[in-house]
Amino acid sequence: MKTNFDVVVAGAGPAGSTAATLLAEEGYQVLVLEKAQFPRHHIGESLLPSGVAVLNRLKLSLPGSIFRFKRGAQFVCEKTHRTLTVSFEEALAGPPRHAWHVERPLFDVLLRDRARQAGAIIEHEAPVRTVSITPQQVLVATHHSTYAGRYFIDATGQGRLMARLHRTIKPLREFGRTAAYQHFDEVPAERLGSDGDIRIVMQPGEGWAWGIPLPNNRLSLGIVSLNPGMTAQAVEKMVAHSPLMYNWTQGSKPSSPCLVGNYSYINTAPYGARYACIGDAAYFLDPVFSSGVSLALVSAEKTVKHLSLSLRNRNEFEPDIMAPVRSDMNDAFQTFSSLIRRFYHTKMVDNLFFAASANEAYRQGIVSVLAGDVWRNDNPFQDMLRRSRRTNQRSHVAIA
Repeated sequence: MKTNFDVVVAGAGPAGSTAATLLAEEGYQVLVLEKAQFPRHHIGESLLPSGVAVLNRLKLSLPGSIFRFKRGAQFVCEKTHRTLTVSFEEALAGPPRHAWHVERPLFDVLLRDRARQAGAIIEHEAPVRTVSITPQQVLVATHHSTYAGRYFIDATGQGRLMARLHRTIKPLREFGRTAAYQHFDEVPAERLGSDGDIRIVMQPGEGWAWGIPLPNNRLSLGIVSLNPGMTAQAVEKMVAHSPLMYNWTQGSKPSSPCLVGNYSYINTAPYGARYACIGDAAYFLDPVFSSGVSLALVSAEKTVKHLSLSLRNRNEFEPDIMAPVRSDMNDAFQTFSSLIRRFYHTKMVDNLFFAASANEAYRQGIVSVLAGDVWRNDNPFQDMLRRSRRTNQRSHVAIA
Protein backbone atom coordinates (compact mmCIF):
# COMPACT_ATOMS: atom_id res chain seq x y z
CA MET A 1 0.00 0.00 0.00
CA LYS A 2 1.18 3.52 -0.78
CA THR A 3 2.31 5.70 2.12
CA ASN A 4 1.85 9.24 0.74
CA PHE A 5 -1.54 10.95 0.69
CA ASP A 6 -3.03 14.38 0.43
CA VAL A 7 -5.04 13.90 3.61
CA VAL A 8 -4.85 11.33 6.40
CA VAL A 9 -8.01 10.98 8.50
CA ALA A 10 -8.08 9.25 11.89
CA GLY A 11 -11.52 7.74 12.51
CA ALA A 12 -14.14 6.31 10.12
CA GLY A 13 -17.21 7.41 12.06
CA PRO A 14 -19.74 9.87 10.62
CA ALA A 15 -17.39 12.88 10.65
CA GLY A 16 -14.34 11.05 9.31
CA SER A 17 -16.18 9.16 6.58
CA THR A 18 -18.03 12.28 5.46
CA ALA A 19 -14.81 14.28 5.20
CA ALA A 20 -13.11 11.42 3.35
CA THR A 21 -15.99 11.12 0.86
CA LEU A 22 -16.10 14.83 0.06
CA LEU A 23 -12.32 15.09 -0.31
CA ALA A 24 -12.04 11.96 -2.46
CA GLU A 25 -14.80 13.20 -4.73
CA GLU A 26 -12.72 16.31 -5.37
CA GLY A 27 -9.85 14.13 -6.52
CA TYR A 28 -7.66 14.14 -3.40
CA GLN A 29 -5.90 11.00 -2.22
CA VAL A 30 -7.34 10.17 1.18
CA LEU A 31 -6.41 7.54 3.76
CA VAL A 32 -8.71 6.77 6.72
CA LEU A 33 -7.22 4.95 9.71
CA GLU A 34 -9.86 3.38 11.99
CA LYS A 35 -8.99 1.57 15.20
CA ALA A 36 -12.05 -0.74 15.23
CA GLN A 37 -13.62 -3.25 12.91
CA PHE A 38 -17.07 -2.39 11.56
CA PRO A 39 -19.85 -2.86 12.40
CA ARG A 40 -19.18 -1.75 15.95
CA HIS A 41 -21.41 -0.87 18.86
CA HIS A 42 -22.12 2.84 19.19
CA ILE A 43 -24.81 5.24 20.32
CA GLY A 44 -25.70 8.64 18.91
CA GLU A 45 -28.75 7.36 17.05
CA SER A 46 -30.89 10.45 16.45
CA LEU A 47 -30.14 13.03 13.75
CA LEU A 48 -31.29 16.59 13.15
CA PRO A 49 -32.40 18.16 9.84
CA SER A 50 -29.07 20.01 9.57
CA GLY A 51 -27.33 16.62 9.41
CA VAL A 52 -29.86 15.28 6.91
CA ALA A 53 -28.83 18.09 4.55
CA VAL A 54 -25.26 16.71 4.57
CA LEU A 55 -26.49 13.14 3.98
CA ASN A 56 -28.44 14.43 1.00
CA ARG A 57 -25.25 15.92 -0.41
CA LEU A 58 -23.57 12.52 -0.02
CA LYS A 59 -26.38 10.98 -2.13
CA LEU A 60 -26.85 8.06 0.23
CA SER A 61 -29.48 5.40 -0.23
CA LEU A 62 -31.66 5.22 2.89
CA PRO A 63 -32.70 1.60 3.55
CA GLY A 64 -35.46 1.07 6.08
CA SER A 65 -33.28 -1.39 7.97
CA ILE A 66 -31.00 1.52 8.95
CA PHE A 67 -33.18 4.66 8.89
CA ARG A 68 -36.45 5.50 10.64
CA PHE A 69 -38.35 8.71 9.94
CA LYS A 70 -38.20 11.35 12.71
CA ARG A 71 -40.85 14.06 12.67
CA GLY A 72 -39.50 15.94 15.68
CA ALA A 73 -39.44 15.61 19.46
CA GLN A 74 -41.77 15.25 22.42
CA PHE A 75 -40.80 16.72 25.79
CA VAL A 76 -42.59 14.80 28.54
CA CYS A 77 -43.00 15.58 32.24
CA GLU A 78 -44.65 12.57 33.83
CA LYS A 79 -44.84 14.30 37.21
CA THR A 80 -47.13 17.06 35.90
CA HIS A 81 -48.60 15.08 32.97
CA ARG A 82 -47.46 17.71 30.46
CA THR A 83 -46.25 17.04 26.93
CA LEU A 84 -44.91 19.37 24.28
CA THR A 85 -44.71 18.07 20.71
CA VAL A 86 -42.33 19.81 18.30
CA SER A 87 -42.40 19.11 14.56
CA PHE A 88 -39.51 20.17 12.35
CA GLU A 89 -42.10 21.35 9.84
CA GLU A 90 -42.66 24.33 12.15
CA ALA A 91 -39.09 25.63 11.78
CA LEU A 92 -37.99 28.70 9.88
CA ALA A 93 -37.35 28.01 6.20
CA GLY A 94 -34.02 26.28 5.69
CA PRO A 95 -32.93 22.65 6.17
CA PRO A 96 -35.10 19.58 5.46
CA ARG A 97 -38.35 19.40 7.43
CA HIS A 98 -37.62 16.04 9.04
CA ALA A 99 -34.76 13.95 10.32
CA TRP A 100 -33.86 10.28 10.89
CA HIS A 101 -33.15 7.87 13.69
CA VAL A 102 -30.47 5.38 12.71
CA GLU A 103 -29.19 1.94 13.57
CA ARG A 104 -25.85 3.41 14.43
CA PRO A 105 -23.51 0.45 13.73
CA LEU A 106 -25.04 -0.02 10.25
CA PHE A 107 -25.18 3.74 9.64
CA ASP A 108 -21.43 3.97 10.22
CA VAL A 109 -20.85 1.08 7.79
CA LEU A 110 -22.99 2.85 5.18
CA LEU A 111 -20.95 6.06 5.48
CA ARG A 112 -17.68 4.12 5.47
CA ASP A 113 -18.68 2.31 2.30
CA ARG A 114 -19.66 5.62 0.69
CA ALA A 115 -16.15 6.92 1.36
CA ARG A 116 -14.66 3.83 -0.26
CA GLN A 117 -16.96 4.25 -3.25
CA ALA A 118 -15.67 7.81 -3.63
CA GLY A 119 -12.08 6.54 -3.72
CA ALA A 120 -10.84 6.87 -0.14
CA ILE A 121 -8.70 4.05 1.27
CA ILE A 122 -9.98 2.72 4.62
CA GLU A 123 -7.77 0.73 6.98
CA HIS A 124 -9.42 -0.97 9.97
CA GLU A 125 -7.71 -2.12 13.16
CA ALA A 126 -5.22 0.68 12.59
CA PRO A 127 -5.25 2.97 15.64
CA VAL A 128 -3.09 6.05 15.27
CA ARG A 129 -0.21 6.06 17.76
CA THR A 130 1.69 9.23 16.93
CA VAL A 131 1.21 12.34 14.83
CA SER A 132 4.32 14.33 13.89
CA ILE A 133 3.79 17.67 12.20
CA THR A 134 6.61 19.42 10.34
CA PRO A 135 6.52 22.49 8.08
CA GLN A 136 6.60 20.14 5.08
CA GLN A 137 4.20 17.31 5.99
CA VAL A 138 2.38 15.27 8.62
CA LEU A 139 3.66 11.82 9.61
CA VAL A 140 0.99 9.53 11.06
CA ALA A 141 2.12 6.26 12.62
CA THR A 142 0.16 3.11 13.47
CA HIS A 143 1.60 -0.10 14.92
CA HIS A 144 2.44 -1.33 11.42
CA SER A 145 3.22 1.65 9.19
CA THR A 146 3.93 5.35 8.96
CA TYR A 147 2.02 7.46 6.45
CA ALA A 148 2.81 10.92 5.14
CA GLY A 149 0.18 13.50 4.30
CA ARG A 150 -0.17 17.14 3.47
CA TYR A 151 -2.89 17.45 6.12
CA PHE A 152 -4.30 15.50 9.08
CA ILE A 153 -7.94 15.35 10.23
CA ASP A 154 -8.69 14.05 13.71
CA ALA A 155 -12.12 12.41 13.64
CA THR A 156 -11.46 10.03 16.54
CA GLY A 157 -14.63 11.01 18.38
CA GLN A 158 -14.44 10.72 22.14
CA GLY A 159 -10.99 9.22 21.70
CA ARG A 160 -9.94 12.88 21.15
CA LEU A 161 -6.52 11.99 19.77
CA MET A 162 -5.06 15.47 19.24
CA ALA A 163 -6.63 16.88 22.40
CA ARG A 164 -5.00 14.12 24.42
CA LEU A 165 -1.65 14.61 22.71
CA HIS A 166 -1.81 18.37 23.29
CA ARG A 167 -3.55 18.14 26.69
CA THR A 168 -6.26 20.53 25.57
CA ILE A 169 -9.39 18.80 26.94
CA LYS A 170 -11.59 20.99 29.13
CA PRO A 171 -14.51 19.24 30.88
CA LEU A 172 -17.90 20.98 31.05
CA ARG A 173 -19.02 19.88 34.50
CA GLU A 174 -22.33 21.72 34.74
CA PHE A 175 -23.93 19.46 32.10
CA GLY A 176 -24.76 15.76 32.21
CA ARG A 177 -21.96 13.69 33.71
CA THR A 178 -22.88 10.09 32.97
CA ALA A 179 -25.28 8.14 30.76
CA ALA A 180 -26.73 4.65 31.13
CA TYR A 181 -28.65 3.04 28.28
CA GLN A 182 -30.16 -0.18 26.93
CA HIS A 183 -31.72 -1.37 23.70
CA PHE A 184 -34.99 -3.28 23.58
CA ASP A 185 -35.94 -5.69 20.76
CA GLU A 186 -39.37 -6.90 19.66
CA VAL A 187 -41.21 -3.77 20.80
CA PRO A 188 -44.74 -3.75 19.26
CA ALA A 189 -44.86 -1.11 16.54
CA GLU A 190 -48.04 0.51 17.87
CA ARG A 191 -46.26 1.41 21.12
CA LEU A 192 -43.59 3.37 19.26
CA GLY A 193 -46.05 5.38 17.18
CA SER A 194 -45.81 6.34 13.53
CA ASP A 195 -44.39 9.85 14.02
CA GLY A 196 -40.88 8.73 14.96
CA ASP A 197 -40.58 11.47 17.59
CA ILE A 198 -37.76 11.18 20.07
CA ARG A 199 -39.11 11.36 23.64
CA ILE A 200 -37.20 13.52 26.10
CA VAL A 201 -38.49 12.68 29.56
CA MET A 202 -37.81 15.23 32.28
CA GLN A 203 -36.12 14.10 35.48
CA PRO A 204 -36.20 17.34 37.54
CA GLY A 205 -33.06 17.90 39.60
CA GLU A 206 -31.45 14.73 38.28
CA GLY A 207 -31.18 14.94 34.50
CA TRP A 208 -33.32 13.56 31.70
CA ALA A 209 -34.11 10.37 29.83
CA TRP A 210 -34.47 9.51 26.16
CA GLY A 211 -36.61 7.13 24.18
CA ILE A 212 -35.64 6.68 20.53
CA PRO A 213 -37.72 4.44 18.23
CA LEU A 214 -35.34 2.58 15.93
CA PRO A 215 -35.92 0.50 12.78
CA ASN A 216 -37.00 -3.13 13.10
CA ASN A 217 -39.20 -2.56 16.18
CA ARG A 218 -36.28 -1.65 18.38
CA LEU A 219 -36.11 0.99 21.09
CA SER A 220 -33.17 2.84 22.61
CA LEU A 221 -33.70 4.00 26.19
CA GLY A 222 -31.18 5.98 28.18
CA ILE A 223 -30.82 8.30 31.14
CA VAL A 224 -28.33 11.15 31.57
CA SER A 225 -27.48 12.16 35.12
CA LEU A 226 -26.18 15.48 36.43
CA ASN A 227 -24.70 13.61 39.36
CA PRO A 228 -21.74 11.20 39.49
CA GLY A 229 -22.18 7.69 40.78
CA MET A 230 -24.88 6.42 38.43
CA THR A 231 -24.71 2.70 37.63
CA ALA A 232 -25.53 0.82 34.43
CA GLN A 233 -28.70 -0.49 36.09
CA ALA A 234 -30.19 3.04 36.17
CA VAL A 235 -32.34 2.30 33.09
CA GLU A 236 -33.94 -0.71 34.77
CA LYS A 237 -34.83 1.43 37.79
CA MET A 238 -36.15 4.21 35.56
CA VAL A 239 -38.37 1.81 33.61
CA ALA A 240 -39.77 0.43 36.86
CA HIS A 241 -40.80 3.93 38.02
CA SER A 242 -41.93 5.44 34.69
CA PRO A 243 -45.38 4.41 33.40
CA LEU A 244 -44.46 5.62 29.92
CA MET A 245 -41.26 3.62 29.69
CA TYR A 246 -42.77 0.59 31.36
CA ASN A 247 -45.49 0.56 28.72
CA TRP A 248 -42.91 0.89 25.92
CA THR A 249 -40.78 -2.02 27.11
CA GLN A 250 -43.23 -4.50 28.64
CA GLY A 251 -42.65 -7.93 27.08
CA SER A 252 -39.68 -6.80 24.95
CA LYS A 253 -36.16 -8.20 25.03
CA PRO A 254 -33.59 -5.92 26.72
CA SER A 255 -29.89 -5.84 25.95
CA SER A 256 -27.26 -5.68 28.65
CA PRO A 257 -27.06 -2.21 30.21
CA CYS A 258 -24.17 0.10 29.30
CA LEU A 259 -22.60 3.08 31.04
CA VAL A 260 -20.77 6.03 29.45
CA GLY A 261 -18.87 8.76 31.32
CA ASN A 262 -16.82 11.88 30.47
CA TYR A 263 -19.88 13.28 28.81
CA SER A 264 -19.29 16.97 28.09
CA TYR A 265 -16.02 18.64 27.10
CA ILE A 266 -14.30 20.88 24.58
CA ASN A 267 -10.93 20.72 22.86
CA THR A 268 -9.48 24.20 23.32
CA ALA A 269 -7.12 23.79 20.32
CA PRO A 270 -9.24 22.15 17.60
CA TYR A 271 -6.96 23.16 14.72
CA GLY A 272 -3.43 24.27 13.94
CA ALA A 273 -0.70 23.94 11.34
CA ARG A 274 -1.62 21.01 9.05
CA TYR A 275 -4.37 19.58 11.28
CA ALA A 276 -8.02 20.01 12.23
CA CYS A 277 -10.31 18.20 14.69
CA ILE A 278 -13.91 17.56 13.67
CA GLY A 279 -16.97 16.10 15.34
CA ASP A 280 -16.54 14.84 18.89
CA ALA A 281 -12.77 15.30 18.61
CA ALA A 282 -13.45 19.06 18.78
CA TYR A 283 -16.17 19.04 21.43
CA PHE A 284 -18.99 16.97 22.83
CA LEU A 285 -22.09 18.42 24.47
CA ASP A 286 -24.70 16.76 26.62
CA PRO A 287 -26.92 15.05 24.01
CA VAL A 288 -30.29 16.27 25.32
CA PHE A 289 -30.97 17.97 21.98
CA SER A 290 -29.36 15.25 19.78
CA SER A 291 -26.82 17.68 18.35
CA GLY A 292 -23.76 15.41 18.28
CA VAL A 293 -23.89 13.42 15.04
CA SER A 294 -25.48 16.18 12.98
CA LEU A 295 -22.95 18.81 14.05
CA ALA A 296 -20.20 16.27 13.35
CA LEU A 297 -21.49 15.89 9.78
CA VAL A 298 -21.71 19.66 9.32
CA SER A 299 -18.24 20.22 10.78
CA ALA A 300 -16.82 17.69 8.31
CA GLU A 301 -18.51 19.46 5.39
CA LYS A 302 -17.33 22.91 6.48
CA THR A 303 -13.78 21.66 7.12
CA VAL A 304 -13.53 20.09 3.67
CA LYS A 305 -14.75 23.30 2.03
CA HIS A 306 -11.83 25.29 3.44
CA LEU A 307 -9.27 22.51 3.28
CA SER A 308 -9.94 21.77 -0.37
CA LEU A 309 -9.32 25.40 -1.28
CA SER A 310 -6.07 25.42 0.71
CA LEU A 311 -4.87 22.18 -0.86
CA ARG A 312 -5.48 23.64 -4.32
CA ASN A 313 -3.68 26.85 -3.38
CA ARG A 314 -0.82 24.95 -1.71
CA ASN A 315 -1.16 26.89 1.54
CA GLU A 316 -2.49 24.07 3.75
CA PHE A 317 0.51 24.56 6.07
CA GLU A 318 -0.82 27.90 7.32
CA PRO A 319 -2.09 27.47 10.91
CA ASP A 320 -5.22 29.62 10.58
CA ILE A 321 -6.91 28.19 7.50
CA MET A 322 -9.58 26.66 9.75
CA ALA A 323 -10.39 29.92 11.56
CA PRO A 324 -13.67 30.36 9.60
CA VAL A 325 -14.70 26.80 10.52
CA ARG A 326 -13.81 27.50 14.15
CA SER A 327 -16.01 30.59 14.06
CA ASP A 328 -18.97 28.75 12.49
CA MET A 329 -18.76 25.77 14.82
CA ASN A 330 -18.27 28.03 17.81
CA ASP A 331 -21.63 29.62 16.95
CA ALA A 332 -23.21 26.16 17.07
CA PHE A 333 -21.35 25.22 20.25
CA GLN A 334 -22.37 28.41 22.04
CA THR A 335 -25.99 28.16 20.92
CA PHE A 336 -26.41 24.58 22.09
CA SER A 337 -24.38 25.05 25.27
CA SER A 338 -26.56 28.07 26.17
CA LEU A 339 -29.67 26.02 25.47
CA ILE A 340 -28.43 23.08 27.54
CA ARG A 341 -27.40 25.33 30.41
CA ARG A 342 -30.85 26.91 30.51
CA PHE A 343 -32.44 23.46 30.23
CA TYR A 344 -30.67 22.30 33.39
CA HIS A 345 -30.30 25.44 35.46
CA THR A 346 -33.29 27.71 34.70
CA LYS A 347 -37.04 27.32 34.26
CA MET A 348 -36.78 27.53 30.46
CA VAL A 349 -38.64 24.25 30.00
CA ASP A 350 -41.59 25.54 32.05
CA ASN A 351 -41.51 29.13 30.84
CA LEU A 352 -40.89 28.48 27.14
CA PHE A 353 -41.24 24.84 26.19
CA PHE A 354 -44.41 23.97 28.11
CA ALA A 355 -45.98 27.46 28.14
CA ALA A 356 -47.44 27.39 24.63
CA SER A 357 -49.06 30.83 24.76
CA ALA A 358 -45.88 32.51 26.02
CA ASN A 359 -43.91 30.57 23.43
CA GLU A 360 -45.70 31.84 20.36
CA ALA A 361 -43.17 34.55 19.43
CA TYR A 362 -40.29 32.14 19.90
CA ARG A 363 -41.79 28.84 18.72
CA GLN A 364 -40.43 28.87 15.15
CA GLY A 365 -37.05 29.93 16.44
CA ILE A 366 -37.01 27.22 19.10
CA VAL A 367 -37.80 24.58 16.50
CA SER A 368 -35.10 25.92 14.16
CA VAL A 369 -32.47 25.62 16.91
CA LEU A 370 -33.71 22.12 17.76
CA ALA A 371 -33.33 21.32 14.04
CA GLY A 372 -29.66 22.35 14.18
CA ASP A 373 -30.21 25.39 11.96
CA VAL A 374 -27.96 27.65 14.03
CA TRP A 375 -26.14 29.73 11.38
CA ARG A 376 -28.68 32.46 10.74
CA ASN A 377 -29.36 36.02 11.95
CA ASP A 378 -33.15 36.11 11.80
CA ASN A 379 -34.01 33.88 14.76
CA PRO A 380 -35.23 35.81 17.83
CA PHE A 381 -34.90 32.77 20.09
CA GLN A 382 -31.27 32.25 19.11
CA ASP A 383 -30.65 35.98 19.61
CA MET A 384 -31.99 35.58 23.14
CA LEU A 385 -29.55 32.71 23.72
CA ARG A 386 -26.70 34.87 22.39
CA ARG A 387 -27.61 37.68 24.79
CA SER A 388 -27.74 35.17 27.61
CA ARG A 389 -24.27 33.99 26.65
CA ARG A 390 -22.86 37.49 26.71
CA THR A 391 -24.22 38.08 30.21
CA ASN A 392 -22.70 34.84 31.47
CA GLN A 393 -19.24 34.99 29.94
CA ARG A 394 -17.55 33.57 33.01
CA SER A 395 -19.42 30.28 32.66
CA HIS A 396 -18.95 29.98 28.89
CA VAL A 397 -15.84 28.70 27.18
CA ALA A 398 -15.36 29.36 23.47
CA ILE A 399 -13.57 26.96 21.17
CA ALA A 400 -10.17 28.64 20.87
